[in-house]
Amino acid sequence: MSSGVCRRVLQTAGCGPAASSASWSRIMSPCCRLAARPRAEPRRGLSVLGRGTMNVFNREMKRRQKNWAASLQDGHQFDYLRDEVGSRVADRVYDIVRTFPLALDIGGGKSHIAEHLSKDVVERLFLTDISEETLRRQSEIPTHHVLADEEFLPFKENTFDLVMSSLSLHWINDLPGALKQIHQVLKPDGVFIGAMVGGDTLYELRCSLQLAETEREGGFSPHVSPYTAVTDLGNLLGQAGFNMLTVDIDDVQVHYPGIIEVMTDLQGMGESNCAWNRRSLLHRDTILAAAAIYKEMYGNQDGSIPATFEILYMIGWKPHESQAKPAKRGSATVSFGDLSKISQPTNTNKP
Repeated sequence: MSSGVCRRVLQTAGCGPAASSASWSRIMSPCCRLAARPRAEPRRGLSVLGRGTMNVFNREMKRRQKNWAASLQDGHQFDYLRDEVGSRVADRVYDIVRTFPLALDIGGGKSHIAEHLSKDVVERLFLTDISEETLRRQSEIPTHHVLADEEFLPFKENTFDLVMSSLSLHWINDLPGALKQIHQVLKPDGVFIGAMVGGDTLYELRCSLQLAETEREGGFSPHVSPYTAVTDLGNLLGQAGFNMLTVDIDDVQVHYPGIIEVMTDLQGMGESNCAWNRRSLLHRDTILAAAAIYKEMYGNQDGSIPATFEILYMIGWKPHESQAKPAKRGSATVSFGDLSKISQPTNTNKP
């Protein structure tokens, strides 16, 4: 193992039952019954997809990166972060006291969420991913695998009781559009529970590379992909139509022997940079300088270095008339000024 953390060994399971043609027709969108594939690879460079949406990420390259990572014989040793975050997303599913007859895991790949769930909570699951090589693992829940791009969900409206996603949405070019599609495929009173990396992820690596490139090459280029800020996430969920929103942050810190191990594990996770403006080559002198800067600025006393992953968790509900609604403005019967009197002791022994 290249990093000094305990990693879970993949638990393989048999394939679940295949969906019948009738059940597929009720779930898949009529315009997209077959598995959705990414659009043709656009010309290199930033471009506009429509309505101001920037084409930041090369989705075809991300598919190739994930396929390569899934083909590694020891690929399971790089799943420690996805397993940990998947278990935390599953904990949030368990917090909702209900059974979900039909759920969707977007970009789920190796079932990192579903392996922590039981069929008493989720009765049937649809698992999608952009990479065909990752759609091979299954939990005890009856699962149907669908090769589909997270940006183009091939499902009908009002289909799923629960939609989940873990560490996949940060590679989306049109995140507002993807959230709107998730809202669309949910049934009324359905819930979306997701996790994605936030803006402060890998700040140690980013800073070290920038300083090293500036020193050795007179300037720097991006080597870590841009991420969504937590301050924007609530607004995006609200604009997509979700209500009763919950957004929270969790920092996961992993300790590695050195910068090479950090970059090797990111590659093994399928999390290498796929932005169009990425720089494909790092000079050896720059890497050595970055390694020294990393240890000098962030190194631990035992010689290891930390890598911080900021995880943003989100929960949003599709509106339904049965949901609790806020009271009308001006309907309060108690003043906020009276709250200060609550902690004051009451003298019951009056003379």
